[in-house]
Amino acid sequence: MGIPLSRRLDFTEIPIIDLTKLVAGNEDQATIDALGSACRDVGFVYIQNHGFPQYLIDDFLTASRDFFARPMAEKKTVVLDQRLRGYLPLRYRSYEGEDNAATSNQEGYWMGADRSLDPQNKLDGPNVWPENGEALRNAMEAYYETACILSGVLQRAFSLALGMEPEFLANLFNPVQSLLKVNHYPPQVNPMSVSNIGVVPHSDEGGFTILWQDDNGGLEIESKSGEWVEAPPVPGTFIVNLGNAMQIWTNGEFSSTPHRVINRSGVDRYSIPFFVYARWDAPIKPLMNGAVDDPDADISEVYQRKYWNRIFPIANVPLPE
Repeated sequence: MGIPLSRRLDFTEIPIIDLTKLVAGNEDQATIDALGSACRDVGFVYIQNHGFPQYLIDDFLTASRDFFARPMAEKKTVVLDQRLRGYLPLRYRSYEGEDNAATSNQEGYWMGADRSLDPQNKLDGPNVWPENGEALRNAMEAYYETACILSGVLQRAFSLALGMEPEFLANLFNPVQSLLKVNHYPPQVNPMSVSNIGVVPHSDEGGFTILWQDDNGGLEIESKSGEWVEAPPVPGTFIVNLGNAMQIWTNGEFSSTPHRVINRSGVDRYSIPFFVYARWDAPIKPLMNGAVDDPDADISEVYQRKYWNRIFPIANVPLPE
């Protein structure tokens, strides 16, 4: 199905919203309204006072740098599998055969909920870890657990901002199917084209993403007019962006905004995205604002596998039968 048009507007900056009251369990209407406006007009928002301990970020970065410094032959022993667990090699190709086919100058490491293989839900499976990778595993698992808590706070706030019941989105996201990734962007000398730097323009396909980024910048957001707006690092914040599934569920009320990464810093760049995906069997179809039922709509498991097949061909994600 197509994606309903969003209400995204032209913008020149990304709002910053304080989550102190929401994290404390106070459903502060002013904060909820501010989040709703950001989700409708921009699709991106900085959040501060989010309750996420800095040491979890620091431990994760330390372990990640150690892993990425290993020889390529060693890293490729845990190369990305069909369920997006493991190492994503540097300079992978995406969107082959499409107008935006390109090489991304990025490597990464992925993990998700650690479950047994499930013949019904092909998104589930065990995580994979490198030899002598206890530090990376411990850091990623601790980060994942806390990110799930923050995700729950946002799900409730987004639901209320939409005028829906508080558990509207939680019912679509649970059981947890989220994925955690760390990105390493090596320095580029005199970068010449977007297709050879960082990550090419795209929209995330899931519900929403909670992103930590280092001090080196590079993230850019597309305004409605087509202008690219910088999303510079803001100390003490995460940046949250909505994905295509959220725009579909809300029938265009919330916006999934295209973005890209261009590492012009001349040094290594790191970021940590936490991708909040729907439960495997959640319907990916409009659910509000006069939505018309679509009996042929994909469930999340099918929807995600189609997307991953395009963007991560190296993982050999099979298309649904």
